[in-house]
Amino acid sequence: MNAKSYVIAIALAMVIGLWMASGYLVGDSQGSMAEGSADEPPSVEPMTVEVRTQTAQRVSRRLEAQGEALANRRVTLRGETSGRVVEIKVERGATVEAGQPLVELAMNDRRARLERARALVAQREADYKAAEQLGRSGFQSESERRQAFAALQSARAELESIQEDIANTTIRAPFAGVVEDRMVELGDYITAGDGVAMLVDKDPLRVRVDIAQQQIRKLERGAEARIELATGDSLTGRVTYISPRASEGTHTFPVDITAANPDGLPAGVSATVTLPLESEQAHFISPALLALDTDGTLGAKTVTDDGRVRFNPVAIVRTERDGVWVTGLPAQARIITRGQGFVRDGEPVRTVTAAESELDLDPAAGERPAITGEG
Repeated sequence: MNAKSYVIAIALAMVIGLWMASGYLVGDSQGSMAEGSADEPPSVEPMTVEVRTQTAQRVSRRLEAQGEALANRRVTLRGETSGRVVEIKVERGATVEAGQPLVELAMNDRRARLERARALVAQREADYKAAEQLGRSGFQSESERRQAFAALQSARAELESIQEDIANTTIRAPFAGVVEDRMVELGDYITAGDGVAMLVDKDPLRVRVDIAQQQIRKLERGAEARIELATGDSLTGRVTYISPRASEGTHTFPVDITAANPDGLPAGVSATVTLPLESEQAHFISPALLALDTDGTLGAKTVTDDGRVRFNPVAIVRTERDGVWVTGLPAQARIITRGQGFVRDGEPVRTVTAAESELDLDPAAGERPAITGEG
């Protein structure tokens, strides 16, 4: 091989070496760029959410209990003397006033006995006056005067007895109420102690509920309560009785709530009683703003001062028709009202108010997919 061939071979080897080296360099450079791009994801603009700033308010916790509306009083009127029923003055369901006659019994010989008793009293009064005069003149002893006075007192007692017996022939309502039932008919004969009528006093109405032992110390006599009857009627009452002892077996305490009932709403119906308990600071929000985290904890999302989402576990204090009162949020809270389903706890966000908001956060409109839980 001549010198020229050696030169050509060496030149070719150098070219091939340079070509291979350039390939490794290019590959390493591209690989490094690829690795760098994998470690550094492209930046994403923070999600925009709508917020409302509000301050916590003091609100009372409420306790709901199921019970029954009872009549204030319910008594069976009984005869206090014997006799035949000669007149019935009221029917079942009638509203009566205190002292109003309900049933009349026959007088029989009571009028005659009354006249005899009156005559005997008059005679005994005359005898006693004569005994006094004779005694002062010394013509009658002190014992005879005392005997005359005793006879007068006995006659007076007999007169009062017959007068009371006559009064008892008219059976009257002891209080204002409604005649729930009547146990006698015209012509019936009754004796003392026989039932005549059932009288119910529904004003005020008394609602009896059973309160759990864990809650009983939170109640006080005089506390105002709301009563919802099964009839759809509403009343406002006050706690008038708290049992000092729990019922055996259930360990619940009977509690009475008394409410004025001028419209005569029925007793015996089911009732729901709402009782106030202690008060605390809470926020009023729509139930739509509540969410569950991945552990199933109920909460609401707010935005912190540094612009990040915070999932706040909350407890419902009480519910109302158009929202709920919850605790667990900051006293001054920026609550996310739109877009809360698209952001996670700790994520940075941009905030706007309702007046500034032009958001369309429907996932179908090309926004980020809704997030169902907190990660």
